[in-house]
Amino acid sequence: MREPTWGFLTNHFYVLRCIAQDPSLTLHAVAERIGITERAVQRIVAELEEGGYLVRGREGRRNRYVLREGRPRHEMDLALPLRELLGIDDSPRVGPASGSPRDPSFLD
Repeated sequence: MREPTWGFLTNHFYVLRCIAQDPSLTLHAVAERIGITERAVQRIVAELEEGGYLVRGREGRRNRYVLREGRPRHEMDLALPLRELLGIDDSPRVGPASGSPRDPSFLD
């Protein structure tokens, strides 16, 4: 049997999951894990930031990302919290949709 050429999940999901698992990953490392170009990861991260799902912060010379709930997703998964959708533990990496690195609601 051949390997499938399609998957159930999108590259946006894979990028978000990689970052949820390790917010200090470089975009190059994310691209290697997923098997897409670094440029594609940059575009996806920009879209996720625009949608409110990621907030980018700096740690020295590197970026660090914090997840947010973001704007409402497809109606079929609205009742499913982002943390559950991504299959991540209960550590406080997903914060409220609003906030900034200087806000008390900004969770690390």
